[in-house]
Amino acid sequence: MTNKNEVKRELSLEECEELLRALKARFEKNMNRHHGLEWSKVQGKLEGSTEKMWSLHEMERTGGEPDVVGYDETKDEYIYYDCSAESPQGRRSVCYDREALESRKKHKPENSAMDMATAMGIELLTEEQYRTLQKLGNFDRKTSSWVQTPSDIRKLGGALFCDFRFGHVFVYHNGADSYYAVRGFRGSLRV
Repeated sequence: MTNKNEVKRELSLEECEELLRALKARFEKNMNRHHGLEWSKVQGKLEGSTEKMWSLHEMERTGGEPDVVGYDETKDEYIYYDCSAESPQGRRSVCYDREALESRKKHKPENSAMDMATAMGIELLTEEQYRTLQKLGNFDRKTSSWVQTPSDIRKLGGALFCDFRFGHVFVYHNGADSYYAVRGFRGSLRV
């Protein structure tokens, strides 16, 4: 018996078909992100993974515009990142993690980046992944995105975020409990 609060991590046939159409169109429009990769092989992997399709649907639903940015030959996995021009609209105004959310006494945001990512079945980009993304285009010119934060920084109450300004990637710090209308997070998913 399933718990009422459990999210069903499965899409209907119609939702799967709609998502595959959107992913294929984005894949074909942005070949510079995945040189040498073939959509038919990517689609085959997607069709074999119900839970990963659900996670991609969540990335899409929250404005992430996920796209393939690489392939890991050793693990036989395609790598998806959120490729929306700005930090995904449906994932903004969140603090960094649950601890930060609970530490706020007033004006709490509705959620945290880490909790949302976990619920979606994805991971926040690392600083290195964020820099890799920026080599594929210009992202976060007006917004910023939380990135995975080293534990020594997090233990001191801080968290890291990145953006792209003046032709460069900038990495900044903030209190993990802070949140702004223009700061969200980008995720990654391996399929």
